[in-house]
Amino acid sequence: MATRRVSKLVIAAGLGLAVLLAAAATAWRVRVVAPPPGAPTLEQLGDYGRVPRFTLTERSGRRITLEDLRGLVWVADFIYTECTESCPTQSLQFAQLQREFAEAADLRLVSITVDPQHDTPEVLRRYAERYTAGHRWWFLTGDKTDIYCLAQQGFRLSAVDPAAPAPPTCHQALGLGPTAAWASHGSKGLVMHSARAVLVDRAARIRAYHLATEPESMKSLRANLRRLLAEAAPAGGSR
Repeated sequence: MATRRVSKLVIAAGLGLAVLLAAAATAWRVRVVAPPPGAPTLEQLGDYGRVPRFTLTERSGRRITLEDLRGLVWVADFIYTECTESCPTQSLQFAQLQREFAEAADLRLVSITVDPQHDTPEVLRRYAERYTAGHRWWFLTGDKTDIYCLAQQGFRLSAVDPAAPAPPTCHQALGLGPTAAWASHGSKGLVMHSARAVLVDRAARIRAYHLATEPESMKSLRANLRRLLAEAAPAGGSR
């Protein structure tokens, strides 16, 4: 009997030690993985790379290149007109920005479709009217490969069309990018794309990423936007 009691005590002690070790290991992992307080995030103003050259078409039919945005502060996002998930929220946020920053002549809002086969300039024009978009809010379409490479390698955002036979062939970009935020297509399967708004400065540098579906993130975008607008325009001025 004494031997059995000793054995039970040894087993209990061993189990207790195992539990303590597991708890300690878990706590250690949490301490290692969890970001420290005040750690920088992609919502803080930084330099996350430059937007590459591109050529797309605005809803008006006007040809738009990166040069048309030089000297301007702009906010970009990726949407498509048949999206029923994050896109309406993204566009409502942009409409609110348009109203709040109506006096900011050096600001542009740039929405780029990830469904260019459907979203022709005429379709984008009707979509823009739904949100009372003015002349400083541009809606761009163009070649699908160009758009997806611009999203993935230029802005470092997710853009995936599962219906495509193969992903676009793009040059690999280096740099830090945000975690993907997905939106689903309402009628043709899934077109997955990031719901983040990208803040770009007058020199075409990506300065911050903000999630359009999170009010606190968009509040932070507004503060960052005011800071960039307050910076002096480079030689040559704005347009």
